[in-house]
Amino acid sequence: MAKYLCLYYILLFSIIASSQNNDKAFTVKFIPEIPEIDGILDEDVWNNSESAIGFQQYFPSDSILAKQDSEIKMFYDGITLYIGIRLESAGNTYVIPSLKRDFRAGGNDNISLMFDTFNDATNAFLFGINPFGVIREALISNGGGESGGFNTSWDVKWKGEAKVFDNYYTAELAIPLTSFKFKEGETKWRFNAYRFDTQQNETSTWARIPQNQSIYGLAFMGEMKFEKPLGKYRTPIAIIPYINGISQKDFENGTNKTNLKVGGDAKIAIGNGMNLDVTLNPDFSNVEVDNVFTNLTRFEVSLPEKRQFFVDNSDLFSSFGGGRDANPFFSRRIGIAKDKDDNSIENRIIGGVRLSGKLSNDWRLGVLNIQTAEDLENDIPSNNNAMLAIQKKVFSRSNIGLFFINRQSFKKYDFVAPEDTYNRVLGIDYNLASADNTWNGKLYTHKSFEHNGSNKDLSTGAFLSYNTRQLNVFTDWVYIGEDFRSDLGFIRRTDIFKFVTGLERIYWPNSGKINRHSFELFPIFTLSPSLNLKTTDYTIKGSWGAEFKNQTKISTSIENNFTYLIEEFDPSGEDDAIPLPADKNYSYNIFSIEYSSDRRKAFSYKFEQTLGEFFNGNQFSFGTELNLRIQPKATISLAINYDQIKLPEPYSSANFWLISPSFDFTFSKSIFWSTLVQYSNQRDNLGFNSRLQWRFAPLSDLFIVYNDNYFVNSFEPRNRSINLKFTYWLNI
Repeated sequence: MAKYLCLYYILLFSIIASSQNNDKAFTVKFIPEIPEIDGILDEDVWNNSESAIGFQQYFPSDSILAKQDSEIKMFYDGITLYIGIRLESAGNTYVIPSLKRDFRAGGNDNISLMFDTFNDATNAFLFGINPFGVIREALISNGGGESGGFNTSWDVKWKGEAKVFDNYYTAELAIPLTSFKFKEGETKWRFNAYRFDTQQNETSTWARIPQNQSIYGLAFMGEMKFEKPLGKYRTPIAIIPYINGISQKDFENGTNKTNLKVGGDAKIAIGNGMNLDVTLNPDFSNVEVDNVFTNLTRFEVSLPEKRQFFVDNSDLFSSFGGGRDANPFFSRRIGIAKDKDDNSIENRIIGGVRLSGKLSNDWRLGVLNIQTAEDLENDIPSNNNAMLAIQKKVFSRSNIGLFFINRQSFKKYDFVAPEDTYNRVLGIDYNLASADNTWNGKLYTHKSFEHNGSNKDLSTGAFLSYNTRQLNVFTDWVYIGEDFRSDLGFIRRTDIFKFVTGLERIYWPNSGKINRHSFELFPIFTLSPSLNLKTTDYTIKGSWGAEFKNQTKISTSIENNFTYLIEEFDPSGEDDAIPLPADKNYSYNIFSIEYSSDRRKAFSYKFEQTLGEFFNGNQFSFGTELNLRIQPKATISLAINYDQIKLPEPYSSANFWLISPSFDFTFSKSIFWSTLVQYSNQRDNLGFNSRLQWRFAPLSDLFIVYNDNYFVNSFEPRNRSINLKFTYWLNI
């Protein structure tokens, strides 16, 4: 294994990044005027501003100019960046998903602007708007490629309005410079924009991006040059207090609880590049609930972080290691703990601080420290959760990162074993990204430290991918020692040596209905070091997929699987079930097909069907998602998943149903009502979550959140709660 890792070190560091072509540019003039942000470009100042024009088509082709013109103008007054946009169209039948902020861009009409303020092609701020003046913002990290991050949970104060005219619409944006982070005295930012035009069935970008690359990839951008250097702005401070009245009833334990919670967050800018986030007694009751899923595997499944406190510069903390198998920091571990019955329950966060951002063009720093409360009734100790991360840019878009994680209980508890009093992880990562994003890679080594630790507490791996228009090749190697442990991480399993290789051949027909299609071979092998590198799992997958010019998609795949069960496994989850025995080999094959319709239509859908073997039995799975858009006020959707597992006697078979209707109503740009129902007999739960939100001021809300849960088999109530929460965003 060491030999393979050395070869990867040599290969990753020896790749020479190609130069990047930044031939598109425009000047952002300094004009001390304040236009009215009404979506109408009728002020003279717009006539004196330079334009970013000449959008390039990205879909269905990437070799011609866009058929519909797009024009972007900008100027600034030293405090605010003002943006005027004019977008030509074939008509006025625009597709709008809703009136709610932070909409999903695909399948509807909108434009998004990306600002790489440190010119590092690694991180960027995104601001978007649609023809109805609905706005969105996001943070882009890790270069924005397939392995990059796109986080719409980030929020910041800014204004945007739009106005629809005959065969075009215009928009005006006012973004305070305090919304960005940048170097004092900077004279240029890297910039790009992408537009979805449903009537022309066209996606376009200002700076050309090849179709084999992500549309928000930061390797392909032009430049916006400031007429005057950017100065040091006044350090903004945002105070975000909340008051939450909660009434809860636990029917299982027969308890009632009503209380009032008070707390809040503070956001403080440190210079032009750093953020200090402070939280005290945070409350996340208004955060959208997680989607329930049916899990037929032996392993835990990760879920995305949606809590605002953890969002800014989240890649500084969460991008270490391998995201699927060996992520040493997973912020969702904080605020969740195992009780004495090994159930995952909420663990109250007392408070925390988080310092993150740019020290300079080449250096980034992240420091996090959060204290959780003790829960003696459930045998949960109070823990201090801390992380330090440092990142140094190398070459054009690559970086080296170093981190240290410490989870520790400073108080002695009778119910805490010595080996659980603390856990520490130290690691180093090298992330490779060539200038044109053809080459991407990662190399990392992490070591954990705990009471009476062993020499099998290492996690290391290497990843390398090569992506061109016709060929996509990657390989991924992972080693995790059987005693490696990261209490604040996401580690699916230990004692593995895993290697994956993928080979995809992509075809781009010159004519016909298919825009692109591809064949892929995807073998995965997992070995156990403690069992003399015995193969415990492998999957050899072959697939074909096609994307059509009408934006429908279809894919099929066939898998040959092998599993050597180290521990017995019961997929049915029944209390009296006989599990599949350990120390036995299982070989099984699976065929699947998936289809998704055109999301531009008022009614869209997708389905997936799987048929084949499952360990020593058979499997049949079917899933579908139906979406109805009543533009722009409502979206109604229904997700249905059915999984049938048939195992021979004496093992238990199972029929799992997951049914989830959802209703989203946007009465205006400030009043929203969403309801999600989730029925899962695997989890023995029928859950109702209904949330009414009134945004009475920018980023300031009044929430009413109702939750109700029932047991599926007996249809008896499980727990119920109602929250009335007030939160206000105050800039000082």
